[in-house]
Amino acid sequence: MNRRETAAPAPRTYISLFSGAGIGCHGFAQRKFECIASSELDPRRLEIQKHNRKCRYPSGYISGDLAEAATKERLREELLFWKRRHGVNRLDALIATPPCQGMSVANHKKGDELARNSLVVESIQLTREFLPRFFIFENVRSFLNVACTDIDGSNRPIRAAIELNLGGAYNILCQTLNFKDYGGKSSRTRTLVIGVSKDLPEITPLDILPDRRKECTLREVIGGLPPLLAMGAIDPRDIYHNFRPYAPRMTAWIERIKEGESAFDNADPKRRPHRVINGEIVFNANKNGDKYTRCCWDRPGACVHTRNDILSSQATIHPEENRVFSVRELMRLMTIPKSFRWSDIPEAKLNRLPPAEKRRFLKRTEFPIRRAIGEAVPTAIFAQVARKIGNFLEQPPVDRKAAQRIVEREGLTNADRLKRFVSENLSRFTYAELSRVVEAANAKKTEHAAYYTRQDICYTVVKDLPPAGRYPSALRILEPAAGTGNFLPLLIEKYRTVPRVDIDIVDIDPNAIAILKLLARKLKAPRNVRINFRAADFLLPRPASESGVRYDIAVGNPPFGKIARGDLLTTYKQNARNSKTNNLFSFFLEKTIRCADTVALIMPKSFLSAPEFNATREFVSRHAIRKIADYGEKAFEGVKIETVSVMVDTRKSAADNEVLIESYIDNKMRLKPQEYICAQDFPYWLIYRDEFFDRISSQMKLGIFTAYRDRQITKKITKPAGRVRVLRARNIADNTIVDIPEYDSYVDECKSLSIAKYMNRATAVLVPNLTYNPRACFLPRDAIVDGSVAVLIPKPGTKVTRNHLSYYNSDEFAEFYRVARNCGSRSLNIDSNSVFFFGLTRSRRDGQHHANAE
Repeated sequence: MNRRETAAPAPRTYISLFSGAGIGCHGFAQRKFECIASSELDPRRLEIQKHNRKCRYPSGYISGDLAEAATKERLREELLFWKRRHGVNRLDALIATPPCQGMSVANHKKGDELARNSLVVESIQLTREFLPRFFIFENVRSFLNVACTDIDGSNRPIRAAIELNLGGAYNILCQTLNFKDYGGKSSRTRTLVIGVSKDLPEITPLDILPDRRKECTLREVIGGLPPLLAMGAIDPRDIYHNFRPYAPRMTAWIERIKEGESAFDNADPKRRPHRVINGEIVFNANKNGDKYTRCCWDRPGACVHTRNDILSSQATIHPEENRVFSVRELMRLMTIPKSFRWSDIPEAKLNRLPPAEKRRFLKRTEFPIRRAIGEAVPTAIFAQVARKIGNFLEQPPVDRKAAQRIVEREGLTNADRLKRFVSENLSRFTYAELSRVVEAANAKKTEHAAYYTRQDICYTVVKDLPPAGRYPSALRILEPAAGTGNFLPLLIEKYRTVPRVDIDIVDIDPNAIAILKLLARKLKAPRNVRINFRAADFLLPRPASESGVRYDIAVGNPPFGKIARGDLLTTYKQNARNSKTNNLFSFFLEKTIRCADTVALIMPKSFLSAPEFNATREFVSRHAIRKIADYGEKAFEGVKIETVSVMVDTRKSAADNEVLIESYIDNKMRLKPQEYICAQDFPYWLIYRDEFFDRISSQMKLGIFTAYRDRQITKKITKPAGRVRVLRARNIADNTIVDIPEYDSYVDECKSLSIAKYMNRATAVLVPNLTYNPRACFLPRDAIVDGSVAVLIPKPGTKVTRNHLSYYNSDEFAEFYRVARNCGSRSLNIDSNSVFFFGLTRSRRDGQHHANAE
């Protein structure tokens, strides 16, 4: 097919890096994905890909070193061509299986492999550049902990390089698993790294992970193939089912060993692997425990290594016959379909060749084939990943609007109807989709300030909880305000290997608990997981029978609403350190910190800076803050609120702790010392603090204003004309007041208003509230302001000039102020904390000298 063909609807697409012979990503081809480009250093392996028609265009086969600019440029050109010709607006998947010789435990010839391992970074760079919807990296078990030279030139573990470079734009799963438990036909313990773009709601890497399946025995996989007994035998009907010859003297070493035994186990020393040197027997070293080992029929097949052609490699000997496995047997063990082509010569034609020609063909091709198989990903593994990606692309999950339509159509605001709907549709919808419908039907969601938490948002919290390996015997988890239980499926999956897991699900709404019990049927939790449901107010004192209960983990999205004054608020505050707030999440945060080792909660972003939470932040910062994720306004659809999640290790102190900052604002990951972002030099936490911010703040005298904002003036008391002008945010410009027709407002008298005390105070400074475009001017005579403008009053002894105010209108201060406000979009009120950052400059800029206040 040539490049002039007529464009068709945009296909599903992928790019494969370090693609080998294309064995693993053949699974994507099986699922009708189109390969835009396949990069491989060895041109012989690209030829095998061509035999299987992997790429539509010849230019898609790219032979070259990915560390070279020219190779990367060819990848860019192919992607651009597909965008222009086939309407591919975005790459669907990027697959990378970089060389692993520097990491593999089977490699005994390791040297300085840092540069080789750094080829992983080429995959990271291209993923960051191409921004596919999904990416999949695969490598050996030790992959994540091995050092590489990162993009910034630093040497760090590969896992850290992946997370720091890609974690801002992707939800990432790093999972070490044995493919035999996930659809592979032989034991193969590998690390899969799966990334899902954060702009794809409701899907997590766990949704892309291959499904767990019952392992297969070797007998089930290859037991039906014809025997090969004679040295060098070739099945006349299958050229790839052949006996790989070896030195006849080795037959004595293996002919008497039983399944599971090694030639080194022979009682007769002469039957143990050896060489004869100068007439003396020199026994071979047994470096690996499974050298010269006969496999077992009724166990899973052993891992297929690159040297699967020799007896001395790891577990290569047939369970019954005195030979290594044939290529066909290896193909079955690696789930490579029979239709996969190793040559441009059709297999039927190869099978008709005379025996001598068959042997010549195999002598030329067999070793490269075997090596390619040993380095590959089982085709079935990537086929599962491709199927799941394809299903998502074809039918995205039920969204908020669709859920609302279901609620209206089925009349699900009635609790009994909702329960019946959930019970009858467990097989029709996913757990997340049913949860969304339940949330849409919740008439009390505004009253309780409890909103549906998408699965991808839940994942950002759960993925960084302590690993399952930290709990060798038992684990106890608390979700104190469960709502629709969105964390539950992720918690079950993350901790399914812990011998015993108790999950306490608590919610104040009995109906919510009743529906959660129905939803839990969908999860099919393993036997080691016990879910305990309780309809109760978590913030009330616990019953005596539970007073001593301590949790390993507390996780969730507690309500954000404020509670009215009364006996309940008094009860909530009894043991709270922060008695100045009546916001529910603050009470949840404090109480979970007191009863759990690790706490991870979603909360309003205002927690980071608002004066209302000063005491709460002080309490939290005594402990090790492991992670802060800033979602901005992206976490909750249809709800205009900025949120963050905070993860705290209550067993550790803040000393020498580093905090992982995950930002949905700029799609970046940062690792910052806790003492740096929570420094007492500033009035609140600064999660985006950096060198630029430090440089500017060092050149300013900060904390020189107090702030006031009006709470009385509304449109009801203002009019288009009057004696006293009421200035609003848009009236404030750089050192001046702007007149705006049909916007300006007035009042006739203001003595009864609190703002009147600032009238005609020449030193009062006006700054618009809720803006990232700060500007300032002095308060003019005979004018007051409404709540859209903050009044800044210099502290005694502080002299403020017009030059000082001009600086607030500069690009430099705007960027500084953005960092100072934690890159917020709504949590921008100028209050007693944030006014601290309107300082006076100490240096010369743009030809203007800003006098230092004495």
